[in-house]
Amino acid sequence: MKEFTICYTFDNDIITEKVIKDLDVKKEDVEQEVVEMMEHNRYFIVKNDQGNYIINSYLVRFVQIINERILVK
Repeated sequence: MKEFTICYTFDNDIITEKVIKDLDVKKEDVEQEVVEMMEHNRYFIVKNDQGNYIINSYLVRFVQIINERILVK
């Protein structure tokens, strides 16, 4: 499995979340999935160590995959 860290940047805040995908998933695939999700949904939920956030897609200024690592059992 791979763990990707996604960074959502707003005017006054930055929120990150970690998602786990299969080994064959590329960084570009995750970026595309996030962009499509934001295009099709007005709101979405981000879960991280600080809690759950309901995000308005229109307030997100920048999205970036800042980390990718392989999880080993």
